[in-house]
Amino acid sequence: MSDNGRWVRPLGSAAAGGWDVAIDETVDSWTHTRLYAVTLATGESRTVPAAEFEHIVVPLRGSVSVTVVDPEGLSHRAVLAGRASVFAGASDVAYATRDCEVTVTAEGGDAKVAVCGARAARRHTPPLRHVGVADVPVELRGAGIASREVRNFGTPGVLDADSIIACEVLTPGGNWSSYPPHKHDEERPGIEADLEEVYYFEVAPEAGSPAAAGADPVGYQRVYGTDERPIDVLAEVRSGDVVLVPHGWHGPAMAAPGYDLYYLNVMAGPGEERTWLICDDPAHGWVRDTWTTQQVDPRLPFGGAQ
Repeated sequence: MSDNGRWVRPLGSAAAGGWDVAIDETVDSWTHTRLYAVTLATGESRTVPAAEFEHIVVPLRGSVSVTVVDPEGLSHRAVLAGRASVFAGASDVAYATRDCEVTVTAEGGDAKVAVCGARAARRHTPPLRHVGVADVPVELRGAGIASREVRNFGTPGVLDADSIIACEVLTPGGNWSSYPPHKHDEERPGIEADLEEVYYFEVAPEAGSPAAAGADPVGYQRVYGTDERPIDVLAEVRSGDVVLVPHGWHGPAMAAPGYDLYYLNVMAGPGEERTWLICDDPAHGWVRDTWTTQQVDPRLPFGGAQ
């Protein structure tokens, strides 16, 4: 029996509190991560109240200001330049430590913004950090039709944080990513980390394509489990949709021919160490070896050379 009804949240089904998308600890069996997303008119704001969660603000389209009120009541502010769209290139982001109120406001035009969160045990200083776009590593991963682009703005080694791990993945039309299927749902030191994960999607016609009026950009996401911890998700996804991965093998994420696929990943778990360790499905891990004889898709990176 499909688990789509439990773990797939199409746009509109996860709206709450003025957010177009609100995934947090109010979701049944969801503990460690958060994802809020909203489209704002110029000057319009949304606020995430102070709690035991750290956050990363990611402009998806347009520019936003970020105001953080720390536990001492002091206010800190940064303006994120953002970008024209998620397919135009990487963006600067802002990190706020736990116990801070976070307010995002659209600057100079309409904006679409995501606020990623993770439960945190410790505060980090300063309470607000602005990560410039030049400091966001862009990685081209895989090869051939498994080529994709990864923007590692919130991963260990790039961003100092307590528990949150976040990145963006972009897949050209017709390619597969999150592949080979992999999982991270067990604590095995040095081998695998226990991390629940949010996938937030955007889909668009390929740049320069003669997309017909009424085109319906679409992609697909697969999640499946083990005998001990079953899960069965095969979701058709569009812009604004969310797939939750509490456990199990996940992948591929499939970009349909003609449509580029973007997803924002947010991960965190109960482990004391902030680490991103995955385990490939042994039935499919051999695929990685085939990449050594293939070229990276020339359509990457999105937005031109980095």
